Formats: sequence, C-alpha cells, structure tokens
Amino acid sequence: SGLRMSPSDLARIERIIVAACGTSLYAGTVGKYLFEEFADLPTDIEQAAEFRYRNPIIQRDTCMVAISQSGETADTLEAVREGMRKGATVLGICNVVGSTIARECARGVFLHAGPEIGVASTKAFTCQVAVLAMLAIAFGRARRLSMDEGAKRVAALRRVPDLARAALEREDAIRKIAEKYAHAEHCFFLGRGIMMPVACEGALKLKEISYIHAEGYHAAELKHGPIALLDSTVPVVVAVPDLPGKIKTIANMQECRARGAPVIALATEGDAEVRAHADDVIELPPCEAFVSPIPVVVAEQLFAYYVARAR
Repeated sequence: SGLRMSPSDLARIERIIVAACGTSLYAGTVGKYLFEEFADLPTDIEQAAEFRYRNPIIQRDTCMVAISQSGETADTLEAVREGMRKGATVLGICNVVGSTIARECARGVFLHAGPEIGVASTKAFTCQVAVLAMLAIAFGRARRLSMDEGAKRVAALRRVPDLARAALEREDAIRKIAEKYAHAEHCFFLGRGIMMPVACEGALKLKEISYIHAEGYHAAELKHGPIALLDSTVPVVVAVPDLPGKIKTIANMQECRARGAPVIALATEGDAEVRAHADDVIELPPCEAFVSPIPVVVAEQLFAYYVARAR
C-alpha cells in the first residue's frame, strides 16, 4: 500500500538495513550504493538467513528494506519479523501481490514485473534496482538532494526502458560470443563499485541457467587468490562501463590476459581503451552511473541464456 511515510518520516530515518537472499541480495547491494550516494544514509546489507540468528543491532530510526521476488522467501520473512520485533520501520519490495511479506510489512512497493517462470529471477532484478533507485531519490529529497539533482535522476530513470532496449539489440553479438565460450566449465565475473554486485549476479545467472561453475568477485579481489585458477580455459567476464574506477578494472583485465585467460568486456559503446585489453566486447549504451546495472545485467542474462542453449 505504498511507503506510508511522510517527508518528515523519511527525514527521521538515520540508517537503512537491506535484508534479502540470492538475486534480491545483489539488487539490494546496488541499492546500498544509491542510498549512501543520494541520501547520505549508512546502509547495511544483511543476508536474510543470518539476520535473526545473530541478534542484530537495530537502532532507533532504522528503516529495514526486505526484498523478495516471490514475497514468500522464508528467511527474508523471518528477518522481517525480527526487524519488526526490534522496532524497525519495515518496507517490503515484492513482485507477487498478496504475498506473505507484503501483507506482514503492510508498506512497501510491488514490482509488477510479471511472473517469474523459473527460479532464475531476471526481470525482477531490473525492477528491484529501479525501485531502489526511486526509494533512494525519495529519501534523498527528504534530506540533502536538491530539487534539480532529484529531477535529473528521475529523468535518467525514465530513460531506462531505452537502455534495456538498446542492450537487447546486441542479442546477435552476445549469442556469437556465448557460443564461442559455451565449452568452458569455469567462468569468472568481475566488477568494481556498483558493478561488483552486478558481476555476482551475472555469475549467479550463468550457474542457474547453464550449470557452469561461475564465480563473481570484486575486481580488486582477483589478485588475492582467485587469479591462481586462471588459464586459457577460464573466460573472465568483466563489467567495465565508462564509470569512475574503470582504469583500475582495466588493470585487472590485463592481469587476467597475462595468465592466458580470455576476457569478455561489457563496455560502453565506442570505448577503444577497454577494447584494447579484451578478447571480445559486448557494447552497451552510455548512461548515468546509477542506472548502468540495468543494461549490463540484461546483457549478462542474454549471455547466460545463449551459453545454455549452446550446451
């Protein structure tokens, strides 16, 4: 039934806790970047299955955001109940109208993304990111985000359907790259900043849909052990659109290629700098940083789909 929070209610919130599992957890991690950037709100990401067992600290003026495609995720539901017991204002972000989490929260946002036919949540992820962006703008406007800055971000959100459409138009190129690497039994996904949870989500999709062993990492973590597993049989998918930190991620791509691993870059179209350090490039439309996870994850989902088809 909506947020049911006035601007003064939003302004009183001092901390956000996101509780979720799986794909929803990765969407929530994207949300952390947005809440902290737009609203100056410290945001904690909680694996919902752990939440009630570790006696979490919930301070006054805490808002808990529970994310679940089905609205029936048992661990997330129990996290909601624990948050309510400890006095948090709890918002639900669910796709299924009338689901248990939606009823128990009694406030929040329905995604209306249409039914997810299988376990691998696809359209729910993009809608979760969009809703979290809208929430971050709403909290920001109640705090220090100016009207002009808020309007710019809303305008960027309105362009999201065009970004998704542009990503889908790369389908043939993505299919050819997927078929090239469909024989692989292991795959790494790398990203930095807001692209880190997007990389983890890409790895999860490849695991769920094609049954290939895939791992998602923050790009800087590569050198702390996982790089030992790289060779010519292990492709590395790198989410590296034209965002702050791109140069650092390119350095990580160079490390991968130095060990013989083929690199597939998800990059902004026309980015010659990235292309020079990748074996294959999936080009995506330029966009504002905070909406960039959406076209990138659409490309990752298509990649996983066509790998599965080829196998």
